[in-house]
Amino acid sequence: MTGVPTGQELTADTFFDGRIRVRQDRLGYRFSIDAVILAHYVQPRPGDTLIDLGTGCGIIPLILAYRHPDIHIRGIEIQPNLAELARINVEENRMQARIGIHCGDLRALDHRILASPVDIVTSNPPFRKWQSGRINPNQQCAVARHEIKATLQEVTTAACRLLRTGGTFVVVYTADRTVDLLCAMRTAGIEPKRCRMVHSRRRSQARLVLVEGVKSAKPGIIVSAPLVIYKKDESYTGEIESMFRP
Repeated sequence: MTGVPTGQELTADTFFDGRIRVRQDRLGYRFSIDAVILAHYVQPRPGDTLIDLGTGCGIIPLILAYRHPDIHIRGIEIQPNLAELARINVEENRMQARIGIHCGDLRALDHRILASPVDIVTSNPPFRKWQSGRINPNQQCAVARHEIKATLQEVTTAACRLLRTGGTFVVVYTADRTVDLLCAMRTAGIEPKRCRMVHSRRRSQARLVLVEGVKSAKPGIIVSAPLVIYKKDESYTGEIESMFRP
């Protein structure tokens, strides 16, 4: 098995009653419920090929490969330590035949690197503009949260290059930049077709937005009922709980 990335102290977490084991950097970037919600929102068909842009520790490919055993996924990660960690997770979960990890800059990718255009691209991109808010002193966290290595427009443009015509881009993003996301997708050539706001609690403002777009599609969007994460007693709602079940 590939060795632990230099300088990283790893934790081991489990998903789906221990069926998936995920190692993460104790002090670096750690995935949140955003990634779990995004993975649940993606609905591939048997035989589909997928790319996850900014895959981090590989959590989205791992969940998708577990849920959908007949698909193939490539995770793209620009940070070498995170890419190596994603490879470790793929190997430990014995998913090498269905998940590949590529360390590289998404801005330089096109479908020729991957043999052919893909059916689905997913991404949980950095939410914050480069000069907005406090930059985390931890480099992993900073790159994951701020547009240091890639802007929103660069992410959507890369997704369009990688998709086949009629292919789907599925993204989770901060709700306060919904307009930025929709505009970036349309500018890149991906038409937003389905949107769902995500609220922490039923009466709170939306925290996240899930958007599914289709390359070269006609205009027209469906806005689904909101997704609520927590009940009044702070436990997960039934829909969120189902995302953690095997």
